[in-house]
Amino acid sequence: MLVRDAWRLAVGTLTAMPVPPPELVDRRRAAAAMTLAPLAALPLALAAGAIALLGQLAGLPHLVTALLAIGAVVAGNRAFHLDGLADTVDGMAASFDRERSLAVMKTGTSGPAGVTAIVLVLGLQVAALASLLDGSVLRSSVLVAVAVCASRAALALCCTRGIKPARADGLGRTFTQTLPPLVTVVVWIVVAAALAGAGAWAGLPWWRGAVAVAAAAAVVGVIVRRAVKRFGGVTGDVFGAAVEVALATILVTLSAG
Repeated sequence: MLVRDAWRLAVGTLTAMPVPPPELVDRRRAAAAMTLAPLAALPLALAAGAIALLGQLAGLPHLVTALLAIGAVVAGNRAFHLDGLADTVDGMAASFDRERSLAVMKTGTSGPAGVTAIVLVLGLQVAALASLLDGSVLRSSVLVAVAVCASRAALALCCTRGIKPARADGLGRTFTQTLPPLVTVVVWIVVAAALAGAGAWAGLPWWRGAVAVAAAAAVVGVIVRRAVKRFGGVTGDVFGAAVEVALATILVTLSAG
């Protein structure tokens, strides 16, 4: 029951796929759900990989194919993470006052800083993904799918014990501080190994995938640290920002060189 509920919670939270609701939601199941987050993103990853494959077979420009693939990922989670990215950046740009920043994040509207962040991060994702489509059609498509899954490891870091919630309600009550640091490290190691293998199969140096995941972990760490300093902890919006920036970092690092 624990694994089933955790899987339903992860898929239902991180994707737009209709799944039965978990019979029980508690901190144990929330911890398991965040551990399973990279696997729960598999439907989105498969959609992105399939579009990358079909777009290349159809002879579409790589930039068009990449835009469609990223668009499928965004649609597949109802732009949930992008909304978090915009709210997080707006909150950080709004004021140095914690309460004022949190109030801005709860408004649900996007200001200039948030919109700019979305354009920049999506632009990096699309441009970097397009550059990865120059190799083998099948292997580059698989690499794209694995990169999408790997980016969801950002959620494990956000939920690591010692990282406090900014609010007592929302995700702060159930998800934050649920994962031991060792579990977080294991999640990142597993996705690093998976991406390294996929990258090597796609013709990249074997270490490129591991470096991409390490870079994503470092960038997410900076985001979390900044959120703790500005907001007093993390929120669901910070979770979304971490995922989107992690994906951009992974794709950019894979495309380097």
